[in-house]
Amino acid sequence: MPAAAVAPGPKPTLLDSLIYRPGRDPLVFFTSLARQYGDVVQYRMAGERVFLVSDPQYIKDILVTQNRNFTKSRGLERTRRILGNGLLTSEGAVHLRQRRLMQPAFHRDRIAGYGATMVAYADRTRRDWRDGTTLDVAREMNRLTLSIVGKTLFDADVESQAAAVGEALTGVMESFWMTLLPFADLIERLPVPRLRRARMARARLDAIIYRMIADRRASGRNHGDLLSMLLTAQDEDDGGVMTDQQVRDEAMTIFLAGHETTANALTWTWYLVSENPEASRRLHEEVDGVLQGRLPTVEDLPRLPYVERVVTEAMRLYPPAWLIGRRAIAEYAFGPYVAPPRAILIMSPFIVQRDSRYYAGPERFDPDRWTPARKAALPPFAYFPFGGGPRRCIGESFAWMELILIVATIAQHWDLRLVPGHPVVPQPLITLRAKHGMRMTAGART
Repeated sequence: MPAAAVAPGPKPTLLDSLIYRPGRDPLVFFTSLARQYGDVVQYRMAGERVFLVSDPQYIKDILVTQNRNFTKSRGLERTRRILGNGLLTSEGAVHLRQRRLMQPAFHRDRIAGYGATMVAYADRTRRDWRDGTTLDVAREMNRLTLSIVGKTLFDADVESQAAAVGEALTGVMESFWMTLLPFADLIERLPVPRLRRARMARARLDAIIYRMIADRRASGRNHGDLLSMLLTAQDEDDGGVMTDQQVRDEAMTIFLAGHETTANALTWTWYLVSENPEASRRLHEEVDGVLQGRLPTVEDLPRLPYVERVVTEAMRLYPPAWLIGRRAIAEYAFGPYVAPPRAILIMSPFIVQRDSRYYAGPERFDPDRWTPARKAALPPFAYFPFGGGPRRCIGESFAWMELILIVATIAQHWDLRLVPGHPVVPQPLITLRAKHGMRMTAGART
């Protein structure tokens, strides 16, 4: 058997052995590695052996075919500080049991029932705006998606707490790269302002979630939503029910992941539409023609193909989950390379979805890439904003419906334009945020 090839990559430095954060701009760092060294890049970071993988076939192998040889990587290991041992961070039998338990809340028929709530909240948001007003659309979308996930999955009105949740989540997000440093457990105890804010933020989020759990337990009512499923679930082996801690972990995961990613996707969608007049014209034309002035419904989804293409293309350019990592359990061979046990394999939708081999003019916003014929011509995993395999995002169908219905509802009444001079800078934290928000002017459509 021939010896394994050594994957290309930069020479390690002393700093690489100490620091996990990939430079001042992680997007530039990872993209430049892929463009310079190719589909498989090997480097060291904080003592870890890391492979950046950008070949769709290898990505499919890691996420789907050979998924049992991998666990979550270091980044999600550290997110347990806020999410606990929920669906996103749990492994093995625990993950399979929890996913099986939660799957009914995301069944197609149940999701269809959420559509009316999504549209009602989007309609309420658009009615709050005034012609000519300048809005931070990132904040508006966060408030909207938080309200939707709170109502649909937890039957709770959390809109009044949106500002507190947003502030707390930002505090946690901004500490993300710092928590990946060596000796992070020790560092977190130090009186560093950013880390102190993160600790306070986690406490605020915990208080919100535990209050929802306490209120539901006290009422004794089964609302038929995700929270009721979690509270009434029984272990198949011993008949035991979840503790408040276990319910909190699952609720926190869905509560945060279920609104943060969708809000980011919407924010980037409005930005890209505002910068592309032809796409804006066609979007409004389709919404006007299909809806004829009424609110959209779930039945309208197949009749809004251009809205779907716009959202799809926005997530190609700015995927909310911009980086996916796995840690190898055993030695893993892929192509001519071998990753040793415990090596980290990183895959970036942001990089692969901007690769000119799969997308002509990859930096250009072009919703017509997503006609059925052109979509079918793409190799699997040249587009994977929701991941893949058994750990593919459980809320993917929920998110697609929410994105299309919200865009159609708001575009029906409003034309959003970026404020001239506003800096648009992607901020790669756990999700891909707009670093300075997204200040836009709302123009009423008659």
